[in-house]
Amino acid sequence: MIAIYKREMLSYFTGSIGYVFIAVFLALTGGMFSVCTLFMGESSSISTFFIGVMFIYSIVVPLLTMKSFSEERKSRTEQLLLTAPVSLTGMVMGKFFSAYTMFAGSFVLSCVNFYTLFRFGTPNVAVLVSYAVGILLIGAAYVAIGLFISSLTENQLIAAIATIGALIVMLVISFVNQYIDFYPVRAVLDWISIYSRFSNFTFGILDISSLFYYFSICFVFLFLTVRVYEKRRWS
Repeated sequence: MIAIYKREMLSYFTGSIGYVFIAVFLALTGGMFSVCTLFMGESSSISTFFIGVMFIYSIVVPLLTMKSFSEERKSRTEQLLLTAPVSLTGMVMGKFFSAYTMFAGSFVLSCVNFYTLFRFGTPNVAVLVSYAVGILLIGAAYVAIGLFISSLTENQLIAAIATIGALIVMLVISFVNQYIDFYPVRAVLDWISIYSRFSNFTFGILDISSLFYYFSICFVFLFLTVRVYEKRRWS
């Protein structure tokens, strides 16, 4: 797993994808922060910023994960991975942790924006930390979903578009849910919704059920990715 992790991290910076991702990530996050806090004055809301970046990351993260497995299939290096002296779980986890390192590292860099909140205001530190933890968990879920979809196709563009579509659907179903009268359907959609789980963090509360939800999303999609390659190995 460590070898795969190092290989993937190196690939981000020997090409342009790593630099482009960090630049786009910081530019969009900084722009959203400026619009939601600095330009709004006294009516600014940090919660609006974090909700906004959830949608931004649903577009940015797929740019990071789209090549993870798709490129391996297209360049015909997939067989090297399947025959390498590493388990399929180790291979998938190596790619997951490398992509998540890029996401988390970029998010930590973007936190420099919060300096202005402390410089010109008195933000609630507990709520701010809770928001940040929520975003990091959402990022892990996004990466896991992106890796799974990337494992299904050799076309990076299709992988990116499909991941963006899946993530946006998992975000907006929470807003559609309020118009559905049938409770069983509402309950299912509410469980699937990434946004509804994040709302628990807006009160500065690290809700155990929300933590379990995001870890479950990661586990399910990483497990499915391993299964895809187990089937491909023996096909």
